[in-house]
Amino acid sequence: MPTPLRSDFDASQLRAVARKTKNAAQARRLLALAAIYEGASRTEAARIGGVTLQIVRDWVLKFNAHGPEGLIDRKPTGQPSRLSEQHRQHLVQMIEAGPIPAVHGVVRWRLGDLIQWLWDEYRVPISKQTLSREVRALGYRKLSARPRHHAKNEHAVTAFKKTSPRVWRKSRPTRPGKPLEIWFADEARIGQKNKITRRWAKRGTRPSAPRDLRTASAYIFGAICPAQGKGAGLVLPRCTTEAMALHLTEISQAVAPGAHAVLLLDQAGWHVSSKLRVPPNITLLRLPAKAPELNPVENIWQFMRENWISNRVFTSYTDILDHCCAAWTKLIDQPWTIMSIGLRDWAHAF
Repeated sequence: MPTPLRSDFDASQLRAVARKTKNAAQARRLLALAAIYEGASRTEAARIGGVTLQIVRDWVLKFNAHGPEGLIDRKPTGQPSRLSEQHRQHLVQMIEAGPIPAVHGVVRWRLGDLIQWLWDEYRVPISKQTLSREVRALGYRKLSARPRHHAKNEHAVTAFKKTSPRVWRKSRPTRPGKPLEIWFADEARIGQKNKITRRWAKRGTRPSAPRDLRTASAYIFGAICPAQGKGAGLVLPRCTTEAMALHLTEISQAVAPGAHAVLLLDQAGWHVSSKLRVPPNITLLRLPAKAPELNPVENIWQFMRENWISNRVFTSYTDILDHCCAAWTKLIDQPWTIMSIGLRDWAHAF
């Protein structure tokens, strides 16, 4: 005798569930069982479902045990993970701490290095694909690092972030009615010895990019106001006090009429020179020494190199100037990019 269907459902209820569900396989199975409720044979139900009698029997057993939800395909659990919770916690500690070159023989963790470490430490064999899923499930991604000086003073950086916004607020009464703009400035050398960036390519191949060994170069003097999404820049042959004075004049013209700019910049010699002429609508504020991560213009240079300047061969000095000017103009035409890269909570959330 065929296994009877449970008595707390009928054909009309199953057809109603089939109309509402978005799972096509479940709907097909519900209609086949609804036909059985209406008196159809199991052979007819198998024809409706496009399956064999044995599969119809399996549907009946699942339906009797779990109702309509039992007719939804469940994703197989697969093999249990090779990594235990203890393995994952230790893996997180190793990723956060980074490798010790003298001990581990590498300066950054690759999946292959972590696979070898898991084997040496726990004798756990694991594939690169599986470890990649595990690492991503722990919330880690391969990201570009911000520049950080090896000898920076963490206490000086923390103190600067805490005290500078208060100084800016206190300075407003000295300029009543004048809005305050926060600017960041820096310089980048662009030359024929250009950089090669990452690029998409087929797995197993080694993509190539043009590289030049000549030495002609120029400097982009760039400044941004992230809150307003604007900037001011010049392309000059060298970094000198006179060149910095020209850049300050350019920034002064970009400051909104009636506003005053606080310009944050590092302690390069041409920034701190007593001979530097500073326009009256700009106040220079030096960043702590050896703390380039405080200056978002460093990330602007990284963005420009990776997207517009790298992987090129500059035929002449004039060609360098043209590409630098074109890249900076393209950046100025994208105020949302300046805001996205340049805004900092410690500088703009006061």
